[in-house]
Amino acid sequence: MLLVGLVAGRIVFVATWFAQYRAAPLSIVDIRDGGFTPWAVVLAGLAFGAWRMVQTPRLRNPLAAGVLAGALAWFTSGAPLLLNLSERKPLPAVALVTPAGAPVDLAALAQGRPVVLNLWASWCPPCRAEMPVLSSAQQRRRDVLFVFVNQGEDGQTVTAYLNGNRLALENVLLDTRSAMGREVGSSALPTTLFYDAGGRLANSHLGAVSAASLESKLSGLQKKQ
Repeated sequence: MLLVGLVAGRIVFVATWFAQYRAAPLSIVDIRDGGFTPWAVVLAGLAFGAWRMVQTPRLRNPLAAGVLAGALAWFTSGAPLLLNLSERKPLPAVALVTPAGAPVDLAALAQGRPVVLNLWASWCPPCRAEMPVLSSAQQRRRDVLFVFVNQGEDGQTVTAYLNGNRLALENVLLDTRSAMGREVGSSALPTTLFYDAGGRLANSHLGAVSAASLESKLSGLQKKQ
């Protein structure tokens, strides 16, 4: 049921955001971008389970028990995670500076716009892999503030990396003590946080984002405005 649900959820997600996948067809099979449509996962899994119960009556009791156990596990572990997200935590008030050393206030920088906050480092391969996707989105979506908060590196290292890879990123900030990661509860890179126009956490993504997964998060962010 889980496998069928995940396959169906992936197919629906890819179909929904096929315009983004068309440029890189091989990324369709790269499920590390977290691209699954939740309702499709649930409906397909339940439909397959129901079909198996009709076809094989002796499976009815164990299947029903498995579904109930899965639901119980979700309510005791998955539901609290969603509850934490529903707390709508505000933009972190962490001291940040530009590569030149000038202090920056995130809330003032946002000016009432939705914010995509990316935590990254130049030594992190997934961070480097997603940078072109985020850079392109920043140039295209001027209604959203993209902020790139480097974790633990100095200005010289960050500037050398950006120049060496010809990345024209705006709003690159330094967090030399990695305080932002601790503040938002993330111990892995890259982490991307999505805040609505009111400065409240609306969504998050752990790992490299693809063009499709980023667009789906931005679409959801617009609905929360």
